[in-house]
This record gives sequence, structure tokens and C-alpha cells, in this order.
Amino acid sequence: MADKELSFWGHLEELRRMLFRMILALAILMLLVFLNKSFIFDTIIFGPCSSDFILYRWLCSLGEFLSRYLPSINLCPEAFQIKLVNINLSSQFIIHITTAFWVALILGFPFLLWELWRFVAPALYPKEQRGIRTAFIASSFLFYCGVVMAYVLIFPLALQFFWTYYVSNAVENMFSLQSYVGLLTPLVLVMGLVFQLPIIVNLLSRLGLFDRSFLRKYRRHAIVILMALAAVITPTVDAVSMLLTAIPLYILYEVSILTCRKKREA
Repeated sequence: MADKELSFWGHLEELRRMLFRMILALAILMLLVFLNKSFIFDTIIFGPCSSDFILYRWLCSLGEFLSRYLPSINLCPEAFQIKLVNINLSSQFIIHITTAFWVALILGFPFLLWELWRFVAPALYPKEQRGIRTAFIASSFLFYCGVVMAYVLIFPLALQFFWTYYVSNAVENMFSLQSYVGLLTPLVLVMGLVFQLPIIVNLLSRLGLFDRSFLRKYRRHAIVILMALAAVITPTVDAVSMLLTAIPLYILYEVSILTCRKKREA
């Protein structure tokens, strides 16, 4: 193929074009997010601040169902509306810009992956290209699964924990805008990246670094590592939130075993 015969400077030119397209796409998405400030912040970013958020409604419905068999159980949180405060002069403007960047990065993740695939595809054989194309689709799907889980489940539970936790009744909880957004955006992005585990394992197994029997042999060690990773990712110290994070990670590990190659016969 002609693409494979590009010179060193030709590859650099292709890399420059790829980076330009990626930066341009992020800039356009940032602008769109920036201009839709009310929807992004009031509806999306600040959604978990209200008891009308979808997770809290789900908990109320689950609590009503379980109360038929366990009358003492109550999963429905009391009605609340968390008000955030701003304590720095330029924080609101800076957070508006940085949040636009993180949201644009999350929204543009499939496109960024596609650009990377287009860059490396000419150097691959047709069979390898088909495998990378499948990995691209699976990677995008898993990324957004992680994003949704962090936004809908982990962060709201963490927010509830911090909002209802008091060292003394004499101290009132007031959350700053910076601390709220600074917890939400990295958590959502990190969970999306963590959900890439099956894709990474599959690619590493194709390189011959390990096989399916290796992952099964060290499953117990992996559980300990995943629990530690869940403790790091989870912004709270309660066991429930950590388990809610660790269980999907363990499921991803088992999925990774299924996607990993079997040991080749000598």
C-alpha cells in the first residue's frame, strides 16, 4: 500500500494532520458546550444536587418495593437541594472553561479513538484492521458505560455521604463550586478509562504478554488490586460505595478473561 511507503517526514505530516483534526474537534465541542451553559450546568452537572435526580428516584422506588417485605427499610432520601457557593473571584469563569473542556473530551472520545485508528491502520494487515475496528466500537461502548456509572451511581452516593456527614451539629456543610466540579469531572473521566480494561487486556494478550490461564491463576491477586483501585477511585470512605465500584471492576476482569487469548500450544 502507498501509505506504508510514506517517508519519515510523510508520517510526521500525517501525525500533524491527525492532531490538528483532534484539536479542532475538541475546540468545536468546547464552544458548543460553553454556549449551552444553562443546560450543561443546571441539568447535567448540578443534577445530583437535587432529590429529583434519577438515582434517588430509583432508590425511592426500590425502597417502596422492599418495604412490602421489610417494613423497616427506607432507601428514599429526604427532599433536599444542595446549594453551592463560590469563594474565589474568577472561579466561575475558569470552571466554565475547564468544564467545557472535560465535557468536550468525554463527548469526543469516540472521534479521538477513530483518528488514532486511522493513523495506525495503514501499518496493519487487513485482519488486524478488522480487529482494531471491533476494539474501537467496544472501547467507545465501555467508555460511556463507565461514564454513566460514575455520573448516575458513584458520584451521587458520594455526594449524599459528604452532604449528610457531620463531625458536629455546630458545623454546617457548604460545598464550593470548585470542590464539587473538581470531584465530578475527574471521577467520570477516570471511570470511563478504567472500563477500557477488557480492551487493554485483549490487546496485551495479542502481543503475547499473557494469556487466559495467567489471568485465571492470579484471579485472587487481581481481586485485591481491584479492591484497592476501587478505594482510590471512590471519593468516599464507606464500604458500600467502594463495593459498588469494585463489583463492576471485577465483572470487567472476568470479561477480560473471556476476551483474552487462550494459551497457545507449543
